[in-house]
Amino acid sequence: MPKLNTRPPKYCRMNKYAVVYLNGKPRYLGLYGSPESKVAYSRFVAELQANPNPIFFLSAKEKHVTVRELTAAFLDHAAASFDYKDYSHCRVIVLDFLDKLYGDNFPVEDFKPRCLKLVREEMVQSRRFCRRIVNRYTFRIISIFAWGVEHDLVPEAIWRALKAVKSLREGEEGTFDNEEREPVSDDIIRRTLPFMPPMLRAMIQLQRILGMRPNEIFKMRVGDIDTTRGNGLWYYVPGS
Repeated sequence: MPKLNTRPPKYCRMNKYAVVYLNGKPRYLGLYGSPESKVAYSRFVAELQANPNPIFFLSAKEKHVTVRELTAAFLDHAAASFDYKDYSHCRVIVLDFLDKLYGDNFPVEDFKPRCLKLVREEMVQSRRFCRRIVNRYTFRIISIFAWGVEHDLVPEAIWRALKAVKSLREGEEGTFDNEEREPVSDDIIRRTLPFMPPMLRAMIQLQRILGMRPNEIFKMRVGDIDTTRGNGLWYYVPGS
């Protein structure tokens, strides 16, 4: 699919009508010089700047979106909006499974629940993920199609049909579940602390006192800790 120029299309005249050209095709705005056409042009430029991918500006008759086009547009969105961890999960789902099976010219309107189940079965057979992760990744695929509905790339009926796919239950054939994590006893923590680097030792002691999650400890920064209030207490205020 052709890429857009970095500059917005010009406000042009065709007979008595105002038009803009996108991908070589005119988009009619109304009578040339009319206030309505200029408002329509401003709106068009604003939408173009918000969504520079040409796929968003195809007409209903032209918009035969494939699964690969949907996933490519979604990954562009994810790269700009998600943190690195969430974006990495999305890339795994798209590149290793979704595009692997449906990355040819498969149209999104033909992606039915049976297709989603086939992608899920591919994840199960890979033995890379436990049942909970497979269910979580399956939900992420549905969320990609929900994003497509929001941006007029996917028919709403397709997304609603995909939502009808039920999660894998415990004990289903081919799936496995990881053992539940057990808490570490205080005695093991006490005997292990002397052998740890000072920073890691402080992190574990703080986590034990406050009941914080490991990722919350790792996100702490010195600049987020206020030690200047004069009452002997330190205040931790996360940036987000």
